[in-house]
Amino acid sequence: MSRPYRSQSRTWWGERFIAALEGFMDEGRLKRGRSYSGDSRILAFAIDDGWVRAKVRGNVNPYFGVYKEPRYEVEIRLAPLAEKDWKRAVLAIGTRAAFVAKLLTGQMPDDIETAFKGAKHTLLPASERDFARADCSCPDWVRPCKHIAGVYYRLARLLDRDPLLLFELRGIPRDRLRDTLAETPLGQALVGLMDEEGLVPEPVETFFTRPQPAAEPPPDYELFWHGAHPVPSQIEPIAPAEIPAILIRKGGDNPPFWDQDASFIELMEALYLRVRTKNKDRL
Repeated sequence: MSRPYRSQSRTWWGERFIAALEGFMDEGRLKRGRSYSGDSRILAFAIDDGWVRAKVRGNVNPYFGVYKEPRYEVEIRLAPLAEKDWKRAVLAIGTRAAFVAKLLTGQMPDDIETAFKGAKHTLLPASERDFARADCSCPDWVRPCKHIAGVYYRLARLLDRDPLLLFELRGIPRDRLRDTLAETPLGQALVGLMDEEGLVPEPVETFFTRPQPAAEPPPDYELFWHGAHPVPSQIEPIAPAEIPAILIRKGGDNPPFWDQDASFIELMEALYLRVRTKNKDRL
């Protein structure tokens, strides 16, 4: 049965991430998890060395004896790639111009998984085995619970904006990804973009450009508007072409379709001259 929850993501790789969740999560908890993905529910969120840790606000429920709003700790992790697998894959990405061009523009290449051919895990999660750990401090005995689902949905939105985050979730820190990409000529372009993301903006006094005093001496406005050389009062007429029928000449005196003894060029030149002379007043 199809599920209507994938609209939470705006990219195909985010959709793929959520589709993997739909394959093994309880439908009811997955549906409720969408309402737990916003800032009003997720009070803290951090990604460190492939681990995703979040603090999620729960509900007061006197029926179950919960009178104080609870805070639940969520910890999830995707199955990490083996070092030999991810290093081989990243080197392959750094040698493919199409891959680098897509990643430079914040997009995931459609055939990115070809770089991970032969690895135990693909880059994008495909099944439950790709989700190595999902823990929550809530009393729900079913895992993943709705709080974990909310954090997964938050991850899907982050992946929409930053596909390189998938590498980090698979256990490839950005600094190691940068160093491996730098070993390939094309990968160095992607490394430059990653470095720019870490730049700290410098504060300025105003967003508007302030006027600067004119240079000394003042500019010659008359020279600016009229130019250094005067415009000629008269323009010499264009002389007519000295060699008529120049296009005809390209075919030679005896083109393939010409079966006469006379030169085809000479015949056409005479015709062109006659037409030009006869219609001189109209041209």
